[in-house]
This record gives sequence, C-alpha cells and structure tokens, in this order.
Amino acid sequence: MSDIVEMPAVARERAGKGPARAARRAGQVPGVIYGAKKDPNMIAVEERYLNKLLHQGGFFSTLFDVKVNGKAERVLARDVQFDPVTDKPVHIDFLRVSATTSVHVEVAVHFINEDQSPGLRGGGVLNVVRHEVELTCRADAIPQHIEVDLSGLDIGDGVHISMIKLPDGVHPTITDRDFTIATIAAPTVVRDEAAAEQVPAEGEAEEKTPDENGSEG
Repeated sequence: MSDIVEMPAVARERAGKGPARAARRAGQVPGVIYGAKKDPNMIAVEERYLNKLLHQGGFFSTLFDVKVNGKAERVLARDVQFDPVTDKPVHIDFLRVSATTSVHVEVAVHFINEDQSPGLRGGGVLNVVRHEVELTCRADAIPQHIEVDLSGLDIGDGVHISMIKLPDGVHPTITDRDFTIATIAAPTVVRDEAAAEQVPAEGEAEEKTPDENGSEG
C-alpha cells in the first residue's frame, strides 16, 4: 500500500476566475475536492509543494490527506491542468475516497534482476511497452509499484500481465487480453547487420539469366 501524504491547503470562499487568479498570484494552485455525495470543497495548495510532489512520481496513485483548517480529507488526485505556455500547474482536482472506495489508478512498473536475464546479459535490450499499468483496487490497497522479475528471460521473451503476481483485491482494468508489459529484444546492431546482409552491396550487378534464345536478358 502507498504511504499517505499530508498536503496542507487553504480554503477558497468563492469559485470563479477572479479568486483563482488571486490564488495564483499568491503562489498557490486553486483546486477542488469532490465526490462521496458531498458538496465540493474549494481549496488552494502551495505551488512549490505541489511541484515537488508532481516530480517525485506516482502522484496519481498516492493517497493524500488534504488538511484545511485542521480538518483532513482523504483524497486521490484525479487531474492537474497546466498552463500551455509556462507548463505551471494552474488547477487540481481531488476525489474524496474511503477505505472501501474502488478506484482506477496507474501504478508504476519496476524491473528487477536484469543481471539474471540471459537475454540482457547477451546484449539484448529491454523494450518497455508499459511503464505504468492501470489497476482497479480499494483506495487503501493501492500498490506502490508493480514488480517485474526478469530472471531467466532470453531474447524474444515477453512479460505479460498474467505473469505478474498482484496483491489480493488488485486487478488490471484491461481484462479482455493478456497484454504485454515488456519484451527482451535483439540488439540493434544485430538487427542492422541482418538487414544489411539482405541488401546487395553498392555497385554489385544483379545476375542475369539467359533468355529462351540463349542471349542474356
């Protein structure tokens, strides 16, 4: 389960562009907490603190206790809007959750034991198809990451979701196929050399065969 991170926030009395711009001028990012059949709670969080969390990774699979006026609300971040010019966060949406809330989250994939993969030791390349996998689980049971063991994998082998042991109660949201997470690909140099062998060398004339009259065509 992911650690729960405290996030201090301040209340915003009014919604709208004017109060939101005022919050941004004060170095804050306006946001909203919604869900659980309760009224939305308008808040603002410190921009520097939010940027720090965003760059740590796993932001959307982390549970937060957003504290406003001493009262905490357990939430998941659902969306962050960024300024198209400055790339600064300009608004954030949080979803209220409880221990029994079922959520869809993207969880990072971690690869281990690369040195025990014959394919990688032989010069193969780890081709990561999915750096994150979307899972369905209870809010209090979100894994910190998915672990993929590369031991024994050779060139041409692949890792599929069915090969991954997930915690109890955690399931992939894609259920109609055994999707690929990663493969061990042949080295690029080997592939390039194999392709070169199939192409005639520059200046090499194609062999001509005699036609039915005995002359070369």
